[in-house]
Amino acid sequence: MITATTTLAAGYASVPPGHIATIVTSVEMVRPPSPRPERPVPPGLVLRPLADRNPDPYRSLYRTVGAEWLWFSRLALADDALAAILADEAVEILALRQANRTLGMLELDFRQPGSCELVFLGLTGDRIGTGLGGRLMNEALRRAWSRPIERFWLHTCTLDHPGALAFYRRFGFEPFATHVEVAPDPRLTGLLPRGCAPHVPLLG
Repeated sequence: MITATTTLAAGYASVPPGHIATIVTSVEMVRPPSPRPERPVPPGLVLRPLADRNPDPYRSLYRTVGAEWLWFSRLALADDALAAILADEAVEILALRQANRTLGMLELDFRQPGSCELVFLGLTGDRIGTGLGGRLMNEALRRAWSRPIERFWLHTCTLDHPGALAFYRRFGFEPFATHVEVAPDPRLTGLLPRGCAPHVPLLG
């Protein structure tokens, strides 16, 4: 769960050099939505639990899917902290693959009783707009609501695809909170290559 440490006053605020700022929108649903239609499954497409849940294979999957959108939170975790998450049976991690190529990932966190967080849902850039995102979301909804939960939630931010928030709302999520996150730019700290996410200015 996101916890705000301060409340911003109205007006502009400077971002420290070498940092990035993003607006984070948290969304939720408190009952299963009506099913949405899916496109036919492309040949050879498989969505399977991550076979090796050690930090290095996980980070490889995470980078492949998320580098374009500056996903960095898992990369910044120490090995022992990340290993503890990956070893928890209440965390589901699935990789979407076709012909041995990674196309996307899905991560669900059931560690909070009565709740499920959609921690990550993403596709590689060349698969966005193909209908695979909807297939991943339908799978996330099935898995989440098959458990005894009362709430399914996630957060998205302005570093994500411009259509991300509208995508989540189409599936029945509604916004409930907004935060601003400021963090060191992962392209400057070495967590991600400097050429990632050219849509986000690199100021350092």
